[in-house]
Amino acid sequence: MKIRITYRLFLVILAAAILTVLSTFFIMQWSVEHGFRRYLHNVEQTQFARLAVRLEAGYAAQGGWDYLKNEPEQWFRLIAETFPQGHPRPPEGQPLGGPRPGEHDREPRPFPPPMGRPPREIGRMFLLLDGNKQPVFAPAEIPVDTTLKPLQYHNRTVGYLGLLPHKRLTDDFQRRFLKDVQSALSLIAGTIVLLAAGLALPLANRLVRPIKALAAATDRLASGEYTTRVPITSTDELGQLARGFNSLALTLEKNEQTRRQWVADISHELRTPLAILRGEIEAIQDGIRPTTPDAIDSLHGEVLRLEHLVNDLYQLSLSDVGALTYRKVELELDALLTAVLATYRPQFAARGITVAATILGEGTDVVFGDPERMRQLFVNIFDNALKYTDPGGTIAVRLTYQSELAAIDIEDSAPGVPPGDLERLFERLYRVEASRNRAAGGAGLGLAICRNIVEAHAGTITAHPSSLGGIWIRIELPLTGRC
Repeated sequence: MKIRITYRLFLVILAAAILTVLSTFFIMQWSVEHGFRRYLHNVEQTQFARLAVRLEAGYAAQGGWDYLKNEPEQWFRLIAETFPQGHPRPPEGQPLGGPRPGEHDREPRPFPPPMGRPPREIGRMFLLLDGNKQPVFAPAEIPVDTTLKPLQYHNRTVGYLGLLPHKRLTDDFQRRFLKDVQSALSLIAGTIVLLAAGLALPLANRLVRPIKALAAATDRLASGEYTTRVPITSTDELGQLARGFNSLALTLEKNEQTRRQWVADISHELRTPLAILRGEIEAIQDGIRPTTPDAIDSLHGEVLRLEHLVNDLYQLSLSDVGALTYRKVELELDALLTAVLATYRPQFAARGITVAATILGEGTDVVFGDPERMRQLFVNIFDNALKYTDPGGTIAVRLTYQSELAAIDIEDSAPGVPPGDLERLFERLYRVEASRNRAAGGAGLGLAICRNIVEAHAGTITAHPSSLGGIWIRIELPLTGRC
């Protein structure tokens, strides 16, 4: 049987409330009864001491205990006068051991025997021993834990007053008092349980409501509704869960948009060279364009462009899934950067682009990297600079070392990129069409590959406006140490 989480929470809250109430009830009941018994014991001890004083005075006045042995009612009178509320007296209006008023013609009614079971069990509670601990008024067997108080006369012990232990309350008033307290505690416990039951269900519904909203939103998100959001109504764990869900939904929405844009861009990039190839081939087939070396060269160029695009896509996909092979060694950046730049100097010179290089290092600063991937990184950046720098411009290359980092700065002159587009330069297939158009070549994948390579080397790559009028690419890589 499937139990809804609302009822589970309800049962948990109700069970916790019942256990708390029961624990409190029994603890309070024990505490009240224990405290009440302790109070009665203290009262008994006080009156017990008072009875001892009266017995000592009686012994001093009578010169012994014979007056109690000969007149047992004296013993009970002393007890009744000392414990007026805790123990019974003779019937109202009748003196202890004497007749009632108006009954002088009858035989005097004797008081119950000392060791019998008089009302309120007087004889079961007290005993009196002489100086030799012989019973004056005492049961046949005296319990071991009986409290004995010595009775003194002229600095000698002439007897012992004993209080027999009793486990049960002996007075109706006392029992009634405890019963009333227990009834009140039971009423309070029942009221609290009813209140807990009445509050537990609304509270459980209140706690489960955000979970239900999250469950419904998760179903919509799983069905492809990436615009789904849930309201954040609290700052607790459920609120954090709602914020996490909204962040997840936003990420999925952006990823879906990126995927659609990716598919559209790839289709566009592939369609253009394929359309050119198809048009030129059909022109040759129809005899509109003769089969000349120039026509073949044009077809070959489109094929190379298509191959370059496919290779870039393949490299980017490998770097995204981490499947690119990196064979890292201790690498001298200054030598590698100088070598790559040397291969591009003739091409820069052919376009009239001035190269200003400041490459520091004498083999003492190394990074832990893959030479081939680092070469691919610099080639992509220099290739970008060559394509997107106007003839007669300038390119500045700097390699410096800052604390534990190696910084590579590559700047070019106009045209530049609007500041709002700089952060998107490393997105795949992104191009600023106003200045970096398809006529210059490339599909906008080079910088995306560069970012993956730098991140694989635990570095960072950023784009900034250049003081030369173009773009400033900054690469920071961690150094492995000093040789």
